[in-house]
This record gives sequence, structure tokens and C-alpha cells, in this order.
Amino acid sequence: MREGDRRRAGRLLIGGGAARETADRRLLEAAPIDDPLRTDQWRVLRIMAEFVEGFDALARVGRAVSIFGSARITDADPMYAQARRLSALLAGRGFAVITGGGPGIMEAANRGAREGGGLSVGCNIELPFEQAFNQYVDLGIEFHYFFVRKMMFVKYAEAFVIFPGGFGTLDELFEALTLIQTGRITHFPVILFGSAYWQGLRQWIHDVLLAEGKVAAPDLELLVVTDEPEHACEVIERFFERKLKAAPAARRPRTPPSGRR
Repeated sequence: MREGDRRRAGRLLIGGGAARETADRRLLEAAPIDDPLRTDQWRVLRIMAEFVEGFDALARVGRAVSIFGSARITDADPMYAQARRLSALLAGRGFAVITGGGPGIMEAANRGAREGGGLSVGCNIELPFEQAFNQYVDLGIEFHYFFVRKMMFVKYAEAFVIFPGGFGTLDELFEALTLIQTGRITHFPVILFGSAYWQGLRQWIHDVLLAEGKVAAPDLELLVVTDEPEHACEVIERFFERKLKAAPAARRPRTPPSGRR
């Protein structure tokens, strides 16, 4: 992330290369009983501060779309170009783009958002091996805890777009579906981009989960599948327009800032 381009710089990433113990790991493991400063009670204050910092950084982003996908691809992968194209289209229609701030699909999405004249947001995460912000992030913040970071992806998004990815991408996908299915959040579009990649998963959900009554037929309708950036953008924009019409004037989402901040 170039100094002249950023709106906000997250916590500094110092060093690199060597594996390190993460805050999530320290939280999930039992603290030594002879170390009062490493107790879970003290960590609550750090977690609270991280929520406050995240809310403060993202509260004025306006309408936004969270985009997920593999960090392991390069710009030679066809999905890189598709994510870049979709983000540019979304930016042109007034949406900020939120990603995990790293490489691969995240870089492509942040790059497209910047090229489209929109706000490019990165929510990075502390990992055992450093993951630096990609150079196309305009507003970036680093999180110690996965669950705090995931809250930001959901809270400030009008839609999720899920590009091909691994365990982390699947985690974000099923987190969103669970929150919608259980009524914890208002239904918003969850778009699977790349029909060939997602075909096996969709078939398994239909043939196994649905057949055995583990999910209901309407649950399958929570997913939209597409191979076209224009189609994904239209689905998101139509949903947002319906949301605006249904909301009382006092609760309508604000118009997002124009361009980068």
C-alpha cells in the first residue's frame, strides 16, 4: 500500500518470513495460570478495542460489497481478471469493495475498485506467516482476531461475492449462509462466481444435505451462481434498490463517498 494512496494505515506488519504465534491461537489455548497479564479477562479489553477500531475505520465507507477468493492465484489466472472487472463495475455504480487485503483475488478486487474510481478497502489478518496489504488498498486495517474481522465483512456489506478459493473462502461462504438462514442478518445476495468451480459443492448440497433433510429447499435459493461480472453487478444493484425502496427514509443507507478517500 503506497503511503500517498492510503486513507488509513492499519497496524504495522514488522518483520516477516518466520512463523509466529497469533492472537487467535493465544486466545484459543489455555493461558498459563501464573501469568495474570495473559488471562482471557485481559484479552477481552484487546478484543473490545479491536471492534472499536474496526467500527471507527469502516463506519463511513457507505454501501459496499465484500469479495472473497483464493490468495494463491496470480494475475495470470482468468479469475483474477474477472474479479478485477467486477470490482471496477461495482465501483462505477457507487459501491466500495471490501476484501481481506492480501494477494490473489483480494488484490484483483482492490485493484479493480481503484481503477473504477471507488473506495478499495482491505481487512487484513495476523497470520503465522506475514500477509502484507496489497498495493491497491486505500483504506486498510489489520486484525488480530478472525471473528472480529469477519464481523466487519458482514456488517458493512450489501452482498458477498465468493470467487474460487480454499478453506478460508468456504468459511466466509458458510458463515454468511448460516447468518441468513438463522435470521441473524437480513438476507443479502451471496454470489458464487465460477459455475464450474462450484458445481460439485452445489450438487452435494442438493443430493446429500437436501435429500437427507439437513437443509430445506428454500435454503438453496440463498445462492446465486454466475460467470459474468455484469450479471453479478446487476443482482447486487437490484437488491440494493429494493432495499432502498423498502427502508424508511430515516434508515436508508447513506450515499457512499465518491472516489477514493
